[in-house]
Amino acid sequence: MHLSLVTSVLLTFAVFWNQIEYQQLIGSWQLTHFEGMEKIVNSSQYQNASAAEKAGMDARINYRLENTVYQFEEGDLLKFTDLENQTVVQKEAKIEIKEGNMLLIHEERGDRLAKIVEFSDDKMVLQPISKNSVSGKLIFERIKK
Repeated sequence: MHLSLVTSVLLTFAVFWNQIEYQQLIGSWQLTHFEGMEKIVNSSQYQNASAAEKAGMDARINYRLENTVYQFEEGDLLKFTDLENQTVVQKEAKIEIKEGNMLLIHEERGDRLAKIVEFSDDKMVLQPISKNSVSGKLIFERIKK
């Protein structure tokens, strides 16, 4: 019994100790990889495509990567680029970090939720959470000034 109490205390401390603070996120983050790319490249549509069609799909993937930047700013504000109808648009949202490193994004179209599954000074991995679909992880690297 004593051992399980010690284990519980240590696990609670580990969760608290690993909680990411908003201040750690402040700065610019570039999307460098998303698991959805692998689904596209492994799809039969991609595999059976002509060289020109594959080049077009690859160009759209690269365009998405190059144009997805998250800028976390003071005041719990996220400025980010997004694609709407193949056009890059700038958006803003309020951010909350909930227990368990859950990132709650209050966007005009509704709230979005993602879990920060990995974090360091230079890398952040987000797992979007959605009732409608299971999307893959998004890997960001901090943009050095």
